[in-house]
Formats: sequence, structure tokens, C-alpha cells
Amino acid sequence: MRGPATVLVADVAGTIAGYATVGLNRARALPQEGEIYELYMRPEYQGIGLGHTLFTEAKRLLKFLECRGVVVWCLEDSDNAVRFFRSNGGIDALEGNEDFDEVRLKKLGFIWQ
Repeated sequence: MRGPATVLVADVAGTIAGYATVGLNRARALPQEGEIYELYMRPEYQGIGLGHTLFTEAKRLLKFLECRGVVVWCLEDSDNAVRFFRSNGGIDALEGNEDFDEVRLKKLGFIWQ
């Protein structure tokens, strides 16, 4: 990583409903300067708009930090994540692999300009 990460938290009445970690893009070959490393919502808080709000704030923070463009990676088999990023304007323009122990999984990179 080329710099520190920032954590944004969605707090609902003292309960952490979700979080996002953001910072500089770790893939230096890509033109997008910002990256959302993680976006997670607890299942009981999914589908009510909090994830969209958290995602919007993460992108807004990266823009405030003068990052041109944003990339987010998710596993190809994660239908909810793929649907979420597409519905929020992401273009799945990148592909890669992620290794978990002995298992290699395909991931998609969504970009915003």
C-alpha cells in the first residue's frame, strides 16, 4: 500500500452496521488513483440503503482527497456485491485472481471515473 487507509463506519444506535476502508489504489498500473479496499454491511442492515450511503461517502472522501477515479474489487461469485457495484454505476472492466490458501478465486474490478 502506498499510504494510510481510512475507515468509515456506519453506526446505528451504537451498533456498527458496516464499514468501508479506503485509500490510494494499490495497483499502480491502473489509472484510478483511489480504491475502496473493503465495503461490508452486516446482513441485518443490508437492503435498506445504508450500504449505498457508506459507499457514496467513501467515494466522496476519495474525491475530496483529490483521487481521480476509484476502483473496487469483489469476488466474481459474490452476486450481491456484483449487483450492488453495477447498480451504483460501476463498470466491471478489470479481472484478476485472489488466492485463499490453496483456492484461487476470480475477482472483478469495478471502476468509476
